[in-house]
Amino acid sequence: MFETIKKLVKSFMRKLKSTNGNSLAEFAVTTAMMATLATTAAPKFGQVGAGAKEKKTMNNIDKILTVANNFYNQTLSEEGKGRFPGQEKYDVAVGGVTLAEGASTDETLEAYVETILDQKVSYTSELGEFVYVFSPASDDDDALQGDWMSLESSVGYDGNDEIGALDFKQDFGNNGMTSPFQDGSYAYLVIPGSGSGTSAQAPVLVVIDTENPSKLHKTLVP
Repeated sequence: MFETIKKLVKSFMRKLKSTNGNSLAEFAVTTAMMATLATTAAPKFGQVGAGAKEKKTMNNIDKILTVANNFYNQTLSEEGKGRFPGQEKYDVAVGGVTLAEGASTDETLEAYVETILDQKVSYTSELGEFVYVFSPASDDDDALQGDWMSLESSVGYDGNDEIGALDFKQDFGNNGMTSPFQDGSYAYLVIPGSGSGTSAQAPVLVVIDTENPSKLHKTLVP
């Protein structure tokens, strides 16, 4: 599309230079055509920009999942049962999604994603069950200055989320990661592990970009 516009503009310019005494009507027609082309192309350029941001944020989420998976494997080796950043034990929730009585981890994950997370289509959605990946508190100066969290979103489970953020920051070199979206940021929750013996299920991690959690999210099931 962009190359087509460039060619048309060059063609118009050559015509203008080679024609003597162009009328005001001709200039008006040329201007109107160029404006129409620009208006048509603008949405295409916007879609390209949004697509690039989506790709970048999903790559960032992959990096968060890689760090979390390494953390899980290390605790599995050292403690006998793996857990994620923020968990005191494998069967403790991080954030506000817990297991109903008798429910398994995989059942809870499926129900949460299909009936709740898929409805959260904007940073203005209620995201109170999540905690920030790189911020232990909503007034964290480092996170505010680094754009690691978005005060426009409603992230902020009332539980203790400090340990998880410190774990993640440490594994990212005592730094955080910025979303490519103006109102985006990274948040997560952990659905507790369940069962015992041969029926035991590991905890599950859900990471989102608050820009559009329903679309911009990934899960990690060890």
